[in-house]
Amino acid sequence: MPGPLDGVLVVDLTRALAGPHAGMMLGDLGARVIKVESPGSGDDTRGWGPPFVQPESGDRESTYFLSANRNKESLTLDLKDDGDKELLRELVRRADVLLENFRPGTLARLGFGTDVLAELNPRLVTLAISGFGHDGPEGGRAGYDQIAQGEAGLMSLTGSGPDDPQRVGVPIGDLLAGIYGAYGVLAALLERQRTGRGQVVRTSLLAAIVGVHAFQGTAWTVGGQVNRAQGNHHPSIAPYGLFRCAGGSVQLSCGSESLWRRLCAEFGLDAEAEGLATNGERVGNRERVIALLEEAFAEIDAPTLLARLDAAGIPAGKVRTLDEVYGWDQTRSQGLLVDVEHATLGPLQLPGPPLRFFDAGPDGETETTRRDHAAPPVLGASDSQLRAWLTEGNT
Repeated sequence: MPGPLDGVLVVDLTRALAGPHAGMMLGDLGARVIKVESPGSGDDTRGWGPPFVQPESGDRESTYFLSANRNKESLTLDLKDDGDKELLRELVRRADVLLENFRPGTLARLGFGTDVLAELNPRLVTLAISGFGHDGPEGGRAGYDQIAQGEAGLMSLTGSGPDDPQRVGVPIGDLLAGIYGAYGVLAALLERQRTGRGQVVRTSLLAAIVGVHAFQGTAWTVGGQVNRAQGNHHPSIAPYGLFRCAGGSVQLSCGSESLWRRLCAEFGLDAEAEGLATNGERVGNRERVIALLEEAFAEIDAPTLLARLDAAGIPAGKVRTLDEVYGWDQTRSQGLLVDVEHATLGPLQLPGPPLRFFDAGPDGETETTRRDHAAPPVLGASDSQLRAWLTEGNT
């Protein structure tokens, strides 16, 4: 299946992770994504490693780059060269979407400000991703994920305690900005059907992280409470977190009073004990709850404990390493691994798109999810084809 964005042409001027992730999402949905890279070096992430694949050969590829650039073509253009700038202008004229994550003002200095882009193609949807926003008192700051995680408050909520701020284990600010950006592009394309005109969509690492503060944000804006990191336990629900058992640990969640009662019945605890009868009381006595459960679990190994929790209807799970995740039948059943053929590396398995699509009819559902994906391109892989197309009008 070609995907719901079949026929949409995306010009991807981005590098590193936020913008490339947005472009990959659009490519996964069937858009044609042309990644414009600097000659010689390409996207910064081509050099980010180790790990590299075939590190001793001239065909070395960064696993970082491979994570964010499937379903794209690579075109090398020097945006300071007049001839290459004209090729980009022609590409913009033909495009539906342009993605950029330069520092605010950079694209305009190269001669491709939003006014120029709109003149070249009034139907163009432009996505601009920045570190802290394109305007405001600090709008010009360069943005890198870990800096944004700290500035946007996420690190203050992550770690073993208030004095142990930690970054999330993936560049979550970059990834969220890419996700929000792709979401904004889709909305702008939908509105274009009504108005006939494109528009500029802007987001930032700061905006994306604040956008997922969720209950932590309203705890302050509404409740006047500044929450801080407190390890692997939920600030508003108890018990909800990671609990030690014999030789390991498990995670469990009691998001309702009925689940708390089931948990207590399974392990011989008093659900109505003083200070534990309601979620609010348990949150106020969290350390007591943790100690009580870990004492009950102390002689039970993790597989046995998980089986008992499952039988009692308590949501629970283990903490998997990444090799366990990708070897898990459930992961594979959801299409979260895709097979691709790379131009120099040969067959590869990559983490797959998180969306599946179905046609629903009176006889049931038929899956229409795209199954064939293209490997991330080697640098300049489509140069000759795309230059001919842009200069001669060849398809």
